[in-house]
Amino acid sequence: MKFDEMVAVSGLSGIYKLIANRSNGLIIEDVDTGKRKLAPARKHQFTPLASIGIYTGEEDTAELAVIFREMRDQFEKNPPVASSASGEELSNYFASILPNYDRDRVFSGDIKKVIKWFKFLNERNIIPEEEVEEAKEEAKEESMEEVVAEAPKPKKKAKAKPKKESAK
Repeated sequence: MKFDEMVAVSGLSGIYKLIANRSNGLIIEDVDTGKRKLAPARKHQFTPLASIGIYTGEEDTAELAVIFREMRDQFEKNPPVASSASGEELSNYFASILPNYDRDRVFSGDIKKVIKWFKFLNERNIIPEEEVEEAKEEAKEESMEEVVAEAPKPKKKAKAKPKKESAK
């Protein structure tokens, strides 16, 4: 199971695996039971976890995968607080994970979601490894370089020949 396939669905608790995209919604799979169902687009909104970021500055964000890796690395020394903890405890814990997060735009409800998602994904070993992501990026860059190298060179346009005047 890949982190890129995981989606949060509004109105449904937990995280789901994206199976297929349909014109009227998404087919999602419950990670624990493997049960698949159609989540209609009229009723739900879908957010891929890979697209979520936490505000760190005026225009900067930190990817959720990076935050999850940091939480996993600090798990022994600094275990996550309970999602039912007070707002101050949540903020203090999150500041130890991501010291430069924007306290004005990241609310305690957001931190609760991140902690719940981390616990869920960590129990199932779905948190992405940094080396895997770097390898994907390098492969993507190499393939782009190959495409550029193989791209045909533009042909020179032939000059228009002057038209001969017809004799009348």
